[in-house]
Amino acid sequence: MKKIFILSSILAAIIIAVPGCKNNKPAVEEEISEMERKVNEFAYVELTAPELIAQLSEKEKQMIPIFIEIAQIMDDLFWKQTFGDRTILDTITDPATLDFVKINYGPWERLNSDKAFVEGFGTKPLGCQYYPEDMTLEEFKAFNDPDKESQYTVLRRDEEGKLKVVWYRDEYKEEINKVCELLDQAIELAEDVGMKNYLLARKKAFQTDDYFASDLAWMDMKESKIDFVVGPIENYDDKLLETKASYEAFILIKDQKRSDDLAKFVSFLPQLQKELPCAPEYKTFVPGTSSDLNVYNAVYYGGDCNSGSKTIAINLPNDNRVAATKGTRRLQLRNSMEAKFNKILLPIGELMVTPEQQKHLKFDAFFWNVTFHEVAHGLGIKVTVKDKKDVDLMLKDEKTSWEEAKADILGLFMVTKLIDMGEITNITKEDAIVTYIAGILRSVRFGASSSHGKANMMCYNFMEQHGAFTRNAEGQYVIDFEKALQAMNDWANTIITTQGDGNYEFAKSFREKNGTIQPALQQDLDKINQAGIPRDIRFKQGLEQLGL
Repeated sequence: MKKIFILSSILAAIIIAVPGCKNNKPAVEEEISEMERKVNEFAYVELTAPELIAQLSEKEKQMIPIFIEIAQIMDDLFWKQTFGDRTILDTITDPATLDFVKINYGPWERLNSDKAFVEGFGTKPLGCQYYPEDMTLEEFKAFNDPDKESQYTVLRRDEEGKLKVVWYRDEYKEEINKVCELLDQAIELAEDVGMKNYLLARKKAFQTDDYFASDLAWMDMKESKIDFVVGPIENYDDKLLETKASYEAFILIKDQKRSDDLAKFVSFLPQLQKELPCAPEYKTFVPGTSSDLNVYNAVYYGGDCNSGSKTIAINLPNDNRVAATKGTRRLQLRNSMEAKFNKILLPIGELMVTPEQQKHLKFDAFFWNVTFHEVAHGLGIKVTVKDKKDVDLMLKDEKTSWEEAKADILGLFMVTKLIDMGEITNITKEDAIVTYIAGILRSVRFGASSSHGKANMMCYNFMEQHGAFTRNAEGQYVIDFEKALQAMNDWANTIITTQGDGNYEFAKSFREKNGTIQPALQQDLDKINQAGIPRDIRFKQGLEQLGL
């Protein structure tokens, strides 16, 4: 994750010829608004997979419209979680502003540190709508309820103004009931046993807010040609406590041939874990080998995953209990990935990397780097070395930035190791490194409000400080491959050690110092922006695009 794309041209200005002009005046440059420019930073991609859909049975094809309807409900629920409701859409008359609100699921720009872009709105609440906007951290800590930190509860105020816990199944009861009705229809159509079991378990999970059994069932769903990732899953949107899970949905069609080509790599995980560049006590975790690694075409996004920057690979479930017993599933969304490479990463590389090294910019390298980013979430360390406490709990609100940083650098580490082992043969280590560094320039444009953006900023600054690259007289990047490999190992060791020590204070101070854009990098990003290179993608999606 060859596919069909309809991609919009990204223009900083539109040049139009003046019809009927007799005095040979030059063409007139029509100014576009700042909001139109922002919208144009998201290149359109049509989500379709005609060859893969043709391989589905009639009942499988009938399931897709049901899944789309559920995904649209996930979209509605995410609006409620992140902003409140969609009424803002009825108040905006400027088409570009309306488009940009839809891209961002609200009036705050997700790839620009959540800055407000609609008049009348101030700072985005850190806790979105998962908590009362006037709730303080002190009030939260003093509130005595064991369910307050559940991923699947919201906090509200009772009639006396005191905090209370409400489960998702109750807060969003009307929507959840409709989802369960639709799941019943899909269950009736499901021919694959694994899919049927998963949908049955997921329905119960929606009704109980206990997703463990359905995550296990999803892990066992090995043969289905369709995948439906749905529910409250990631907690990136909760920037107050990074706890509450956001609703989302992906509808995916498996590319069986490419999936078969990837299957062998799962068996290498225990060996790669042992070779991590850190002290032995930090790599005692044994990754599950029932994990699978598959390639898909994405045909629909809804909710959290459709906001701001678009997901191009998935590593789930997030529940460490599932990872410890069954591993995780890694889903590579090849069509979305290819769109980002062709429209964003490659143009950035051709602009910013020295011409002598541009030959190393390759989609296959991007594919492997992203693929093993997801695999890397399953490696490293899960509990602290001394106290055997959950790493996520110890790193608190720093957990996702550091986990994404770990996945980024360990992904590159694994790719280079597998090249050395002769298991990856279609790229070189130089391809992986050059494409990786150009990929950082793509990702840091996501801004400081994104955990992925913070992670990439830390990585960028670490690599620069350790001489992985310098700039030539033209301001283009010249990569020192030997120093880049050493920086890769050193950065991986720093991250794993920080996680294994549960060192929240260091994690926070390091991120505050190194997770920001420095002036030289800002000049590079300005150059990229001025070149009109898209920041991310957006989708044309639905039954019309799928021909269903």
